[in-house]
Amino acid sequence: MTGSPHTLSPQGAVSSAEGVHFALYSEHATQVELCLFESNKTSAETRRLPMDRGPGHLWTHWVADLKPGCLYGFRVFGPYAPGKGHRFNPSKVLADPYGRLLGRTPKWNRRWHSLPPDLKEESESRTRPDGADNAFCAPLCRVVDPAFDWQGDQPPNTSWTETLIYETHVKGFTRQHPDIPPALRGTYAGLASEPALAHLKSLGVTAVELLPVHQGAEEHRLVQSHLTNYWNYNSLLFFAPELRLAATADPIREFKEMVRALHRAGLEVILDVVYNHTVEGDSRGPTLCFRGIDNRTYYRLETENPARYENITGCGNTLNFTHPQVRRLALDSLRYWVTDMHVDGFRFDLGVVLGRDTTGFHRDTPFFKAVHADPVLSRVKLIAEPWDLGHDGYQVAGFPNGWSEWNDQYRQTARRFWLGAPEQTGLMARRLAGSGDFYHPQDRPPRSTVNYITCHDGFTLQDLVSYHRKHNEANGEHNRDGNNDNASYNHGLEGATRKPEILRKRTQHMKNLMATLLLSLGTPMISGGDELRRTQRGNNNAYCQDNSLSWHDWHLDDSKREFLEFTRKLIALRKASPIFRRETFLTGEIDAESGLKDAAWLKPDGTEMEEADWHAPGTHALGCLLACPAGNGSLQASDSLLLLMNPERKKRDWTLPRLAPSGGWQTVLDTEAVPDTETVENRTQTIHPEDAPYPLHAHTLAVFIWK
Repeated sequence: MTGSPHTLSPQGAVSSAEGVHFALYSEHATQVELCLFESNKTSAETRRLPMDRGPGHLWTHWVADLKPGCLYGFRVFGPYAPGKGHRFNPSKVLADPYGRLLGRTPKWNRRWHSLPPDLKEESESRTRPDGADNAFCAPLCRVVDPAFDWQGDQPPNTSWTETLIYETHVKGFTRQHPDIPPALRGTYAGLASEPALAHLKSLGVTAVELLPVHQGAEEHRLVQSHLTNYWNYNSLLFFAPELRLAATADPIREFKEMVRALHRAGLEVILDVVYNHTVEGDSRGPTLCFRGIDNRTYYRLETENPARYENITGCGNTLNFTHPQVRRLALDSLRYWVTDMHVDGFRFDLGVVLGRDTTGFHRDTPFFKAVHADPVLSRVKLIAEPWDLGHDGYQVAGFPNGWSEWNDQYRQTARRFWLGAPEQTGLMARRLAGSGDFYHPQDRPPRSTVNYITCHDGFTLQDLVSYHRKHNEANGEHNRDGNNDNASYNHGLEGATRKPEILRKRTQHMKNLMATLLLSLGTPMISGGDELRRTQRGNNNAYCQDNSLSWHDWHLDDSKREFLEFTRKLIALRKASPIFRRETFLTGEIDAESGLKDAAWLKPDGTEMEEADWHAPGTHALGCLLACPAGNGSLQASDSLLLLMNPERKKRDWTLPRLAPSGGWQTVLDTEAVPDTETVENRTQTIHPEDAPYPLHAHTLAVFIWK
């Protein structure tokens, strides 16, 4: 028995005890057929069922007695008129935009394309697509049973002021871990394993930010080059977990078990999501889903020539957030990952696309308003990558209240400061203080800045201090890809070396950068593997390297173990101090009760910086005195923190400031000190009296606490 008893319904495939209801949005289609398949090895559908057009451009069909597990797709009929923005092609079985799971691992096939994949340029007058049927290789969706026992799972609900993000890749983090069972390495289950959880807990981070886990598909160019899109910034389905990251035949259950395990360990789960474009690419790309369902609805097309896509993402196409259906798709997807999959937040790749209308980017567009008003989405963590490639595409501090943003100004300033570049001292002070110059005028708090030195895109921390230039030859693009401006330094030799002096300098440089990151106001983000001194051998764009170049190396020598322990201690220092849990910006004003300032910027002679000092030639060294807030809201001398930074080539004798009538400064960190030597013992146990000079060596960062 088949029919269509529902006129309005959720989109996608919804199962019940009586059967499955299917609903697909297409405004411009003339006919839609539901295609049912017996198995993922079936070369053609066993049934084609006509769908009924209902209100709101929803095409629906009810199939009684159909069970979860069945495979399906759609054939969508309509005009093939690229010059008018239409690319319907019923010879292609299409995936459901609301599909919860793929039932067939997508493997590139020339029949995915409605045009020859090697076509140089398409004519807008073309009226007939390729008619080769793709049913045997189409990315079919699977009807799923959403039932799962969460066993009382509760999100950690870590406050923003206590959040410390660890960005990582599900596969890269676990693929080579010797203590994870081989069958689980590289998978959701591997990330949920006790060895993986133990590392994250001992490190002290509070959230894992996972590179995209939405179901993707491979691009033709990478297949031809025998490479793969390892980072997976090429989404096909926004509801389905990536099949390649599952150890079992039930990726949804496995993903939920991973989230449950991470929550029990006190760790939040943030997903890096890609709603700005899809894997279908430009006009020469495959017809897998959106293009064949309703191209004019889902994609931004050039006004003068709708046969061409607006490519403000650099990936061939751009999703059309001016259309209500695209906004609904994104909002429904986000709610699904929160309510059904229990994730705690999202980082939006090229997030400016979400706020674009026909005139440009605006923080009050319908999508942002809908997120703010949504009772589910308004309570989770929202992080934007605040740029795209379009006009006015750089929007750091341009997002609405409630959002945080990747702050690449922090990254560039910290890197250049420690290289001794001119005119960085004032900028470094602003970044240490939470980038209030950006966010305070927008009435946004310090947590709005997500500070980072490195991320998945670019050099690792180890490579940042080991390479002067990128080495992306393995990507097959003649080293043309990736960023050329890295503010990196190899300390005298390009790449790996055994020379002790170079290794010492590299370690110190890494410590300076990691300490700067973790002792700044705002939300810190560590790139996964930096704590292990992970190297990509100079590749700063390893998006297509699904191999040991990208995977974490868990075989630690003494230098790696020492840097791991250094990072743990830094995180513990940050978490122990209420200074870094501020919800408001530093003011520099004197507290009436204690007579202390919440922040004072110091010169090596111990006096405060004046306006002329910030602009004086040769000003590089920087001191920052942060008073500790007491429980009553005033400031106190006890446990106040003094941070001294010397990026110069010569030693500075730094006069330590007087903070209270009695007490002194205890050194808790000095990056010049060499482990397991008397230097460390002396410098980290001695209480230094105020007004006494402290020898701050070249290229050194030191931290003190008032005792």
